[in-house]
Amino acid sequence: MIKTDILIIGAGPTGLFTVFEAGLLKLKCHLIDALPQAGGQCAEIYPKKPIYDIPGFPEVLAGDLVDNLMEQIKSFEPGFTLGERAETIEKLEDGNFIVTTNRGTQHTAPVVAIAGGLGSFEPRRPPIQNISSFEDKGVAYIIRDPEVYRDKKVVIAGGGDSALDWSIFLANVASEVTLVHRRNEFRGALDSVEKVQELKNEGKIQLITPGEVTALFGSEQLYGLEVTKTDGESVYIETDHFIPLFGLAPKLGPIANWGLEIEKNAIKVDTFDYQTNVPGIYAIGDVNTYPGKLKLILCGFHEATLMCQSAYQRIFPDKKYVMKYTTVSGVSGFDGTNKQAPKPTIKAIV
Repeated sequence: MIKTDILIIGAGPTGLFTVFEAGLLKLKCHLIDALPQAGGQCAEIYPKKPIYDIPGFPEVLAGDLVDNLMEQIKSFEPGFTLGERAETIEKLEDGNFIVTTNRGTQHTAPVVAIAGGLGSFEPRRPPIQNISSFEDKGVAYIIRDPEVYRDKKVVIAGGGDSALDWSIFLANVASEVTLVHRRNEFRGALDSVEKVQELKNEGKIQLITPGEVTALFGSEQLYGLEVTKTDGESVYIETDHFIPLFGLAPKLGPIANWGLEIEKNAIKVDTFDYQTNVPGIYAIGDVNTYPGKLKLILCGFHEATLMCQSAYQRIFPDKKYVMKYTTVSGVSGFDGTNKQAPKPTIKAIV
């Protein structure tokens, strides 16, 4: 049984920053995540993608943001259970909770903070008959390492920001980049659309609109595909990689069965402290919903800060916490010093 003050479900940026805010209050944290490493989507889906709306960082790669957050919380020595999914929750008579993972690991804490982002994800696959047989053989739904596509022929399908951004990025990595979209209009940012058009004019990107990838060819490895235009014309393209970027379908998973109030696949919370309808269980970051909710990392940071204040009062109802600015109090580990602690202990089963 792993015991802690705040049990955090989800080790993405919001969950990691919760460790920092809780640490300032001398509260111990342990995090559970189904992924094999901390960082959530930022580490698993787009570690090399730049983020522009983190205060103090005009631009920061998602993976670097995770690294910085891990460095920031190091002195508070959080625990991690990685590669396991939080499956069930039980509330004890003394008010504490027991959370058990799909591998049977049990955790207990007086406070549970759900910071699971948008939940678990499944890629939206295009309706191509044999696409599953080419997965990991040339077909990928997420770009984790752009260097995989160095000097390769790549076809990207999609009309949103991910398709546009990766087409722009890979134009300087791959030997050939083709972007296919079923409409002439794109859903992404206007400046990205303009950049793709510029690269097309420079001969660095081949743009096919409107059209859809309708067939894949290969045996042990993908070597080509067919694009069908709306006028019925078919085009064969030789390629090493096909990357359909139609988004990911989020699912709350087992958390949806925890007796929490759910609205549109998100957990309803009170904006006073981001507590759910179950006292002692909070939801912060993209996993929650309330009037005016914005799904931004910086909003998750704000929610985590207020949640920790409420958690402190719940754990120590007879104590009054006097907030001190870190410019005055500094940042100390649990030993009362400002020295760097050892790396966080991580229980990882992959």
